[in-house]
Amino acid sequence: MRNSAVFNKERERPVSHVPKIIIAFLSLALVIQITWHAARPPVIAQAEMLPVSPPGEKLELISMGDPVALSKIIMLWLQAFDNQPGISIPFKQLDYVRVISWLEKVLFLDRKGQYPLLAASRLYTEVPDDMKKRQMLEFVFQQFFLDPNRRWPSLAHAVYVAKHRLRDLPLALRYAHALAQNVTLEDIPHWVKQMEIYVLEDMGEIESAKILIGGLLDSGAITDPHELGFLQDRLEKLEAEKN
Repeated sequence: MRNSAVFNKERERPVSHVPKIIIAFLSLALVIQITWHAARPPVIAQAEMLPVSPPGEKLELISMGDPVALSKIIMLWLQAFDNQPGISIPFKQLDYVRVISWLEKVLFLDRKGQYPLLAASRLYTEVPDDMKKRQMLEFVFQQFFLDPNRRWPSLAHAVYVAKHRLRDLPLALRYAHALAQNVTLEDIPHWVKQMEIYVLEDMGEIESAKILIGGLLDSGAITDPHELGFLQDRLEKLEAEKN
């Protein structure tokens, strides 16, 4: 082993023994490589467009019998789509028609899921674009009727967005009326069905608000003493404001 090491050491030659033309060639190659990299234009991150969503039936096949799990994966991917390598895309630059299509597919895979509608009413309405806000609110409104007793929270938030961000009281009233007429849960928070009254008051429709409250009181549908007391007190205040 020692003799082999000595032999290899004897075969090593100092750099000074390398022909000058080889050294010059290697130096030139290094200079060319450095110059080429310096002259290249900087890599600019390009935003990818949101792809078209595939048919729901195709996604069901891909899910391999677990559509709920696939729905969660798609939702995570969709929500993170605005953060791409080297670039961050504002939501307002996304194609909302395609976003809505993907949200529909997530709901198709998980019909009991709530998050797609909550994301639509809360996350995707946080854009400085009223048209995109309206697109998302209309999506939430249409989906609400497929399962009112489960999907009311998203439409309730849509009332808030329409009223306070869009300043569109008729639209807020449309959503609030749908909540009052279609949600049949007994343990739903009182304020949900009373949103219609608040919006009518904001619109100056005092008489309509009074008629609505009177109808609720006379219907016998309200049995909770606290809610009855609240509505009666509200009606008395509206009567006092009139006088």
